Amino acid sequence: MTITLTYRIETPGSPEAMASKIASDQSTGTFVPLPGETEELKSRVAARVVAVRPLENAETPTWPEVGKTHPPLSRADVDIEFPLDAIGTDLSALMTIAIGGVYSIKGMTGIRVIDMKLPAAFGEAHPGPQFGIAGSRRLTGVRGRPIIGTIVKPALGLRPHETAELVDELVQSGVDFIKDDEKLMSPAYSSLEQRVAAIMPLILDHEQKTGKKVMYAFGISHADPDQMMRNHDLVLKAGGNCAVVNINSIGLGGITFLRKRSELVLHAHRNGWDILTRDPGAGMDFKVWQQFWRLIGVDQFQINGIRVKYWEPDESFVASFEALSTPLFDASDCPLPVAGSGQWGGQAADTYNRTGRTT
Repeated sequence: MTITLTYRIETPGSPEAMASKIASDQSTGTFVPLPGETEELKSRVAARVVAVRPLENAETPTWPEVGKTHPPLSRADVDIEFPLDAIGTDLSALMTIAIGGVYSIKGMTGIRVIDMKLPAAFGEAHPGPQFGIAGSRRLTGVRGRPIIGTIVKPALGLRPHETAELVDELVQSGVDFIKDDEKLMSPAYSSLEQRVAAIMPLILDHEQKTGKKVMYAFGISHADPDQMMRNHDLVLKAGGNCAVVNINSIGLGGITFLRKRSELVLHAHRNGWDILTRDPGAGMDFKVWQQFWRLIGVDQFQINGIRVKYWEPDESFVASFEALSTPLFDASDCPLPVAGSGQWGGQAADTYNRTGRTT
């Protein structure tokens, strides 16, 4: 079994030679030949280049590795296969192989990871979403239409009683989902404990009267996994059913720790993702990056939307939606895509049409 990584290479040299360099450096090779790098060893664990697809040359370099006058910058998409036996199914090992030394290699003016295909062993080794789309719909009671949600704003500064007043208004309006802004965790003026105590009675009272339980996602992220679990337990004990997790800030290990123990719907916020992807000639496509978090098991994945307030073009949002909606191994590993960022009713029709006319 193999793992296939696809890189988009930009170089003043040979894309074929650069692909071979990546395959060697990211598996058995180093900067000098070694006596221990035998043919037998390479047959077991060495990566190999399986395809090189030339693209149009780049006019300007992504990275300033060359002067103002430079040779043509060749571009190509290259597929490199890594034996599963060389890596295993640990996601930190996979991330290290995918990007660890790749961006340090001399002779390139740009490189981007644009695709990753994993064998079934990864699906068997990792839990995937606990609730996912079906669980999110069951807990919100929403069928046959999009789940309508909103974010508490101002993002920072509201005290617990002020947040509760806004939440009460939103709950009465018929909204299905409310979340803390990703920037709000547990500051002194609005600790998580105080917010939970102010908000959950309103949620539960509304459920008692109407039968509808609005899903509220509390921000529980913390660099200390033990404290994050205490935050999780606080929400769960109060009757909550969802949590916002800042996946970049917490990291693969933090999310893995939480997912193993969680009884809440995990709403993944990708803040900071842009640093990986905003330059189209470098970084990593969302199509690749999202696979790590889905394998660990986030249930909802917040992306942007149509005509958002941020830099991301509509085409990028649609590609992100399609990536999340495409099974890695089966439909149960698809999280709920969440369109956000300056959304209102006027964007609903375009969003519906651009994302495959699916709810």
